[in-house]
Amino acid sequence: MHLQLRSSPVQNTVPVIALHCSGSTAGQWRQLGAALDARLRLVAPEHYGCESTGPWSGEHAFALADEAERTIQIIDQSLFNVHLVGHSYGGAVAMRVAVERPNRIASLSLYEPVAFHILRTMGARGAAATAEIRQIAALLDQGVVTGDYRGAVIAFVDYWSGKGAWAELRPPIQAALKRWAPKGPLDFRALIDEPTPVSAYASLDIPTLILRGEHALGPSRLIVETLSTLMPAARMTVIPGAGHMGPITHSGAVNLEILRHIAASERTFQQREPATSHPAFAASRAVA
Repeated sequence: MHLQLRSSPVQNTVPVIALHCSGSTAGQWRQLGAALDARLRLVAPEHYGCESTGPWSGEHAFALADEAERTIQIIDQSLFNVHLVGHSYGGAVAMRVAVERPNRIASLSLYEPVAFHILRTMGARGAAATAEIRQIAALLDQGVVTGDYRGAVIAFVDYWSGKGAWAELRPPIQAALKRWAPKGPLDFRALIDEPTPVSAYASLDIPTLILRGEHALGPSRLIVETLSTLMPAARMTVIPGAGHMGPITHSGAVNLEILRHIAASERTFQQREPATSHPAFAASRAVA
């Protein structure tokens, strides 16, 4: 088994772990995976609430740490430091992962990460943005509690993508979103109540690309602008014409920025040798 681990083409490529937004699936990163250099490979785990993963267990109050656990396990099993990508909810999960494994992240790419918990550190602007988000969360909560899943996800989609966006979605996507609806309130609560202090992000000296759409909503814009000045190795890029769903609606432009960031990080840190302190690497050498 260890010989296969050492020689496998898959194991000898650097993982690009991409985390999707709430209500979406790993499929949103398909084009990014197809565009990766041959030395890189896409790993796109799905969140609780997706069909491949199933619902949250209900064993305790759900938190971002629970969602991050799957990605942390992937990182711990990797022979290489990884490139971490996240969109919206996936971006907030990626931030939690980076705090947990800062020395295993080669680069971080975040598109409008909805780290709502940092809004409470921003005075009146943050309070107003939090109130706006709580209104959407309340509509989602009410729809789920009453069984009106359709009404819940219409409010959710039309907030992030603009009024009438729900009606433009294909029926299979609408059906998938209605199945996802019960997970939505858990996501919002976890994002708002996340206990990680902002000082933890200020200590992340990881090459970080923070993206937002030209038409980003107020709360997203505030979070992105704050993180871009808070994180020491961060830079911000605006995607022309895009909104919150830019990785899907403007995938070409978004993926190009991510690919450039990964390539620059690879050149700078030369992430080509296995992490020799990693137990899996040591075990593979032991049987060589």
